[in-house]
Amino acid sequence: MPSRALGRSDVRVTALGFGGAAVAGLYQDVGEEEAAAAVDAAWAAGVRYFDTAPHYGLGLSERRLGEALRDRPRDGFTLSTKVGRVLVPHDGGGDDLAHGFAVPATHRRRWDFSADGVRRSLEDSLTRLGLDRVDLVLLHDPDDHEEQVFREAYPALEDLRSQGVVRAIGAGMNQTRMLTRFLDDTDVDAVLCAGRYTLLEQGALDTLLPAAEAAGKSVVVGGVFNSGLLADPSPGATYDYAAAPAGLLRRAVRMREVTESWGVPLRAAALRFPFGHPAVASVLVGARSAAQVRDATEQFHRPLPDAVWEGLRTRSLLSGEVPVPAGSES
Repeated sequence: MPSRALGRSDVRVTALGFGGAAVAGLYQDVGEEEAAAAVDAAWAAGVRYFDTAPHYGLGLSERRLGEALRDRPRDGFTLSTKVGRVLVPHDGGGDDLAHGFAVPATHRRRWDFSADGVRRSLEDSLTRLGLDRVDLVLLHDPDDHEEQVFREAYPALEDLRSQGVVRAIGAGMNQTRMLTRFLDDTDVDAVLCAGRYTLLEQGALDTLLPAAEAAGKSVVVGGVFNSGLLADPSPGATYDYAAAPAGLLRRAVRMREVTESWGVPLRAAALRFPFGHPAVASVLVGARSAAQVRDATEQFHRPLPDAVWEGLRTRSLLSGEVPVPAGSES
């Protein structure tokens, strides 16, 4: 599995990364053994970058990833987590499905982008992980807290990096405007952009990716399947965690027709597409089972004829201005 450094840091990530939301019961319950098997399958496939967050399953993702990775050589993998949501104990019962996770509501999330909140969040994450450090810390979804994040949270992360507590810092969001500001106005090493650089939409190509390339910083891409539509474009498919609009569904179906005419599943093209831009260091894929991990790694390594990209362009499904992976046939 190829790897790249994040920006100018010494933190390396494998091209394919393991997104830890699914093993924390995203949308449906996932058992302990199934979650552990998914992480084991990723390791066996050469994946050495694992991403998690307190938000995922109210800390369950961090606990499960920590347990699965604890006996691996600590210098042999890269781990990222996020700050911005502090978990507060809750004894009112119920579940967390309102936030997308099929887990008991043992905690409540509280937004906290203060400097103290950043430090507390990281300390709590290390406790749940049972590890002595994480490599990359990302400010998580600070959309509604912009000024406080730049005034308090980001400087706190910079201090933690300068002290050697963490090795790389950044931000993770589902939008490009603020991520571009991080790239332009701060010294982040990388940003995580979810859902905005896919076969269906390339908004990140307007400002975010050029800014990263110009600054020598890295972009990790998440949500390459747009929450399901590009994995299986069929009636009932989801796009950005809601029912896919009819027009986008038709577009995805046409894309599948093109890729399959060359013997390539649509999900393989969707997974490989972001690597056409030099600023992209890694693509995160969420998987809840070993079978899903094996499928993702198979699609990642699948040869893609250049004719796939040309076919999408010929049918006006992909702009000629959008970069695509080179040399993907071998």
